[in-house]
Amino acid sequence: MTLFRLLTEGTRALERAGTPNAKQDAQQLLLAAFHLDMVHFLLNRMQELEDSSQNHAATELYREMIGRRQRRCPLQQILGSQEFMGMLFFVNRHVLIPRQDTETLVEQVLADTADWEADAASQEERCLLDLCTGSGCIAVSLAARGRFSCVTATDISEEALEVARRNIGALLPEWRLSQEMPGKKEKCIRLFCGDLFAALQEEGERYDVITSNPPYIPTAVIGTLEPEVKDHEPILALDGEEDGLSYYRKIIANAGGYLKAGGRIYLEIGFDQGPAVCSLLEEAGYQDIRVHRDLPGKDRVVSARWLKEKGKSTIRREENV
Repeated sequence: MTLFRLLTEGTRALERAGTPNAKQDAQQLLLAAFHLDMVHFLLNRMQELEDSSQNHAATELYREMIGRRQRRCPLQQILGSQEFMGMLFFVNRHVLIPRQDTETLVEQVLADTADWEADAASQEERCLLDLCTGSGCIAVSLAARGRFSCVTATDISEEALEVARRNIGALLPEWRLSQEMPGKKEKCIRLFCGDLFAALQEEGERYDVITSNPPYIPTAVIGTLEPEVKDHEPILALDGEEDGLSYYRKIIANAGGYLKAGGRIYLEIGFDQGPAVCSLLEEAGYQDIRVHRDLPGKDRVVSARWLKEKGKSTIRREENV
């Protein structure tokens, strides 16, 4: 048996199952099972595999992974990881798989906060709240690349928060994971389990930025999604109820009580939800409402500013940063 024959075997099995990107997926699974990089695969793909317990185990693992992919289990769940903002996040069936669409939100926050004073000695405490954090991809990315001293993240799923904890430990070793607010010159990330703002333990806390990628798919649409999504990703992270706007209503109605004056909120949206979410923000008194497009040019993020004094709202559409 050679690596090339195993790749051909896996590719054909995935093609028969109607799996998208059959050859690419089979190749990634083969490399993972045998702990190979592409260079060594290309050099050794035509050589007979040594008859060893290690190769037998790797072959068995590869075929088991191919079987899971045939059943349309997402490749990222099989491999246990997904790249996001240049970092490798652990994922499993309890969290939504991080997607490139969501990088639009992170990049916009970074662009809007780029003028914050970088000197830690003179920087005031900057706080971020991430709702529906899931794997923690937004919270961790902004902690790693933004100028925040305290990051708070909530999720209704304790299983999802376990995934976030694992990613924090792997990707933010210099940050302290704690339930308490940080001391001076200390970076702290906090996780709370509960429904949106109800998860927060301290009253009166205010944040410079609130972010969220909430469930926004209408219930009736979920059944039409690809099997990888509807059958394997958590329904809690997908179902935005009847019109897909339920979580936006809850977040927008309450976020003003948790934002500092001039603080901003950033919400990932479905490509056709921009007008509805903008209207919700406008009705709630937010200002400087902007719609940001992703790389393909679709509406992907809505942001707005919360001010003490209400003024006339404006809505702008902007290209992705």
